[in-house]
Amino acid sequence: MAEQRRAGRLDQPREPRGVKLPRFDPEAFGRWSEGIARSMGTANFIVYMTLVIGLWFGWNTLAPPSVRFDPYTFTFLTLVLSLQASYAAPLILLAQNRQADRDRVALEEDRRRATAQKADTEYLAREIAALRIALGEVATRDFVRTELARLAEELDEANQRRQRLDRRQQGKPTRTAGNEGLAEPRDDLDGDFAAGGGAAAPRDSTG
Repeated sequence: MAEQRRAGRLDQPREPRGVKLPRFDPEAFGRWSEGIARSMGTANFIVYMTLVIGLWFGWNTLAPPSVRFDPYTFTFLTLVLSLQASYAAPLILLAQNRQADRDRVALEEDRRRATAQKADTEYLAREIAALRIALGEVATRDFVRTELARLAEELDEANQRRQRLDRRQQGKPTRTAGNEGLAEPRDDLDGDFAAGGGAAAPRDSTG
């Protein structure tokens, strides 16, 4: 009665109905399927499977009829191979899907890294361009050396001009003193003529 009353109430959710399937770990099952797919995709699996089928054929063909478990037409072998193919295909597809998921994640990670590297490269390119522009306005060693050499030449020329000017200024008083030295003997000669009398008289009479 209690269950019927609970089922008739609308304020309580109904219990889900249906067949409850067993739960399993998808990650573990996926790893197991990948292991099977890897083992089936090797040369060892093909060799071992060929040996098993050959022994199967040989036993059910050459052995006494009383011990043959799968006589000619090999119906049981066909069933086994069909079951193997029917289970191998989904396992291989599951392994491929997991590999595709990993590839997609790796591709997204590579794309993210490529985008980050591109951004870093563009940033470094801008920084290098800014450094080049800044260095274009900074005096380089060759420029400073050239300017110092030009300044030294200008100083040498200024020093030479100054020395020539000093020599000229020193040369003018020397020539004046020479003129005065030449004038003094003339005064002495005039004095001598004046003292002698005879020499001065003709100059006075002439004057």
